[in-house]
Amino acid sequence: MKTRNKHYKDFQAGAPRSIPLAERGEWIYGRRPVLEVVKAERRHLYEAVLPAEGRDAPDVAEIRGILLTRGVPFKTVERDVLDTLCEGGNHQGVALRTGGFPYSDMTVVLSIVKEDPNAIVLFLDHIEDPQNVGSMLRTAEAAGVCAVILPEDRASGVTPGVVRASAGASEHICVAKVVNLVRAMKEIQEAGAWLTGLDFGDDAKPYNHVDFTGRVGLVVGSEGAGLSRLVRESCDFIACLPMRGKIASLNAGVAGGIALYEIVRQQQTKKGRKE
Repeated sequence: MKTRNKHYKDFQAGAPRSIPLAERGEWIYGRRPVLEVVKAERRHLYEAVLPAEGRDAPDVAEIRGILLTRGVPFKTVERDVLDTLCEGGNHQGVALRTGGFPYSDMTVVLSIVKEDPNAIVLFLDHIEDPQNVGSMLRTAEAAGVCAVILPEDRASGVTPGVVRASAGASEHICVAKVVNLVRAMKEIQEAGAWLTGLDFGDDAKPYNHVDFTGRVGLVVGSEGAGLSRLVRESCDFIACLPMRGKIASLNAGVAGGIALYEIVRQQQTKKGRKE
């Protein structure tokens, strides 16, 4: 089989540790995340690690079949080698070396929003925890969010850990990285969307009292600081979730998920009334 890069002989020999980080791309790991990456067909695929052939689990068999069809080389390596490639992540014996995540730009996002009268855009305001970002991307994809917008600085991008936490849902959703989150918010507002930030304060309404029909954006802040000042001031509404227990807040992934499904509920209810 023709090799795809100059390091393939090292890989075949079970020595990928010798490949410089800058040259080996991203190692996506875990059965479901890898399966979603190969099914989405958005990234370049270089090479893979799979368990030895035998009684493959259904998802591993599907991955193996797609890689064979697309001519992507794969190999079985020792567990410690795979642990090193995945930097200790829970790989389930499966990993895939790919190109970087294919971010969209704001022109694409704005086009999508303008075409959809019920567009939902999710803004993540400097969320650094990959688990929360992955959780939000998974929920956003399931809820039909048309785009997720992240700031470039002081925030997690779509890293292999985020892909793992999203169970591969990241590969099926439009994600844009922007230099200025406030400017991106204003552009979405100019496209006809009303933006609601999740936060506490005297101006905050209960989340289920906000009108989420039509084009909307949801802005979720970081785990500790919440919404940054300029981002908060740029929102049309501020909404909060009821906290009846002893803790002061929910993590960003949970809070954002609850609010996203309130948006879905309201939009489906409005659609049902029209029908």
